[in-house]
Amino acid sequence: MDKFAALRTYVAVVGTGSFSRAAEKLGLSRAMATKHVQTLEEELGARLLNRTTRKLSVTEAGRDFHARAERVLADLEEAENAVADTSANPRGVLRVAAPMSFGFRHLGPAIADFMRECPDVAVDLSLNDRVVDLVDEGLDVAVRVGRLAESSLVARRIARARLIAAATPEYLQRKGKPKTPADLAWHDCLDYTLSSLGPEWRFYDRDGKMHAVRVAGPLKANNGDVLLEAAKAGRGIVLTPSFLGGEEIASGLLVDVLPDFLGEELPIHAVYPAARHLSVKVRRFVDFLAARFAQAPWEIGNPPRRKAKA
Repeated sequence: MDKFAALRTYVAVVGTGSFSRAAEKLGLSRAMATKHVQTLEEELGARLLNRTTRKLSVTEAGRDFHARAERVLADLEEAENAVADTSANPRGVLRVAAPMSFGFRHLGPAIADFMRECPDVAVDLSLNDRVVDLVDEGLDVAVRVGRLAESSLVARRIARARLIAAATPEYLQRKGKPKTPADLAWHDCLDYTLSSLGPEWRFYDRDGKMHAVRVAGPLKANNGDVLLEAAKAGRGIVLTPSFLGGEEIASGLLVDVLPDFLGEELPIHAVYPAARHLSVKVRRFVDFLAARFAQAPWEIGNPPRRKAKA
């Protein structure tokens, strides 16, 4: 017996409520559809359907088996689609959302290379620092920076960055260099208004102890590039993601003002709506981002910690 054919027939009979309608749906004769279900019952040693001349009903064992049969067939379909996707070329419109600064500096160049690799995909990119609703706005995938809120979305981490408190050498010469996070309370701090913590900056010492400080300063903005430019002009200290201010710090234009403390880690995820079968264009795009950003200069590993004293 072809068990998958028998399972498909049984699920169709229960779904349509009729051997005749199930046979028509599957392109079988009514006799063959009946034989499939009878053979299945014999194999299982249990009656799945009660049959009369006027009515067809599902037994208790049949209801339980129907639910399991549907899952088996769905898993088979997913496996077949996954194998087909390995040789399929991604195509169609891919709708992507991302934060402004990360999108402009890193995602934009990545998308250009992705389109070269997958020429049949057209990308519709929306840059916005607000958290978008993928389902309501018809988006395929979004890149999110920072810790994720609980949701039904599927998330894959594609990189990790870290927040760094930075300022120009000229500012530090003029205002003095802080020695601990608490010293930031007396400095001109440039605040990112979309932070979930508000004007609170958090740092960790090498033993992993958290130090929090409330900051204030001459500029607040909902965009990291604006704050970074102000810091580069000597207007204060910015808490910048390593993917944004990392080059300025590496070049010496900005200085890490608290080198003995670590700013909070920023996980970077690609998120997309849950689906039984993920489209090949989304799967290929997420895989591409994970591979590209795995070796980014601002991607971090787990920082070393001092061992606790005995």
